[in-house]
Amino acid sequence: MVTAGDIRKGTTFVLDSQVYTVIEFLHVKPGKGAAFVRTKLKNVINGNVVEKTFNPNEKFEDANIETRDMQYLYKEDNLYTFMDNETYEQVAVDESTVGDSVLYMEEDMNVTVRFFNGSAFAVQVPNFVVFEITETEPGVRGDTASSGGTKPAKIKTGATVLVPLFVNQGDKIRIDTRTGEYMERA
Repeated sequence: MVTAGDIRKGTTFVLDSQVYTVIEFLHVKPGKGAAFVRTKLKNVINGNVVEKTFNPNEKFEDANIETRDMQYLYKEDNLYTFMDNETYEQVAVDESTVGDSVLYMEEDMNVTVRFFNGSAFAVQVPNFVVFEITETEPGVRGDTASSGGTKPAKIKTGATVLVPLFVNQGDKIRIDTRTGEYMERA
């Protein structure tokens, strides 16, 4: 059991049969009245963020989130198949669960899959990935005033990334998957 007084950033617990993780928290002790805990919680299943205030003595059930390193194998219809790197067990995950990770995911890539009560609810690719540019226009000298010195480029997965004008088709680039931004040539 977790009490509201013990809540810290990253604490995961069950509230109203939903699983939440703490994004922000503040223990408040006003001059008059009882102390309370003000929190900002993220629903780990659907991603909704809510703000809640708790009495420090309130108790919540601990949520056991299992995190497994898995290898992405293939896509069939709307299902993505992953293999556990330790047990070699294969798990099919729905496209909606994979979410935006699909933009930076290629076959045989190692990813992190999070589970609650045996069912996958999130797939996370590494923070930085390297891909080859499959399609981009050549950079035109003097074109920096209108485009800010960037141009769109496609990678193998079909995602479009804004890259500097000097990056060409066939170049390998490092991408920050959290923001979708170009980092550097690899």
